[in-house]
Amino acid sequence: MLTIYSKAQCPYCDQAKSLLELKGIKYEEVKIDEVPEAREFVLAEGHRTVPQIYKGNKLFVSGGFQGLSNLTESELYEKLND
Repeated sequence: MLTIYSKAQCPYCDQAKSLLELKGIKYEEVKIDEVPEAREFVLAEGHRTVPQIYKGNKLFVSGGFQGLSNLTESELYEKLND
């Protein structure tokens, strides 16, 4: 399952979630403005923006929503099955 690190009032976060929902891909959302440990994790990983999308504890795609939307359908499902 994917984890999306997001925050309130973030249009790119909303777009990333909508894209995954459209494709029927399940995810867990963790809001960094509500969970301090999540914010610390994102910062420790070297990120300064959200959304950040992880599969387990590995970055699923760099670039947040842009990176996700640039994946072809086959690339997306290949990465999900890795």
